[in-house]
Amino acid sequence: MVLTEEGDNFGSVSFAQKIEQASHERIAFVIGGADGITDALKAEARWQLSLSPMTFPHELARLLLIEQLFRAQAILQGSPYHRA
Repeated sequence: MVLTEEGDNFGSVSFAQKIEQASHERIAFVIGGADGITDALKAEARWQLSLSPMTFPHELARLLLIEQLFRAQAILQGSPYHRA
């Protein structure tokens, strides 16, 4: 999965559902550096995800992704962490 501004936008619940659908697969997340991700790599990815239409430093994008993965797991487990 590549993270790119052009990728699919999801709310937290729909992102959790997408992660659950892919739970039988190994998922690798690719976050580009200052020059972004090449078109060839984007074309190879099964899934393109956008955290936001804004541009973030890769360190911040990584933090946002980690939080959303934690939130997705909490949603799937029925935890009160996520309040819809």
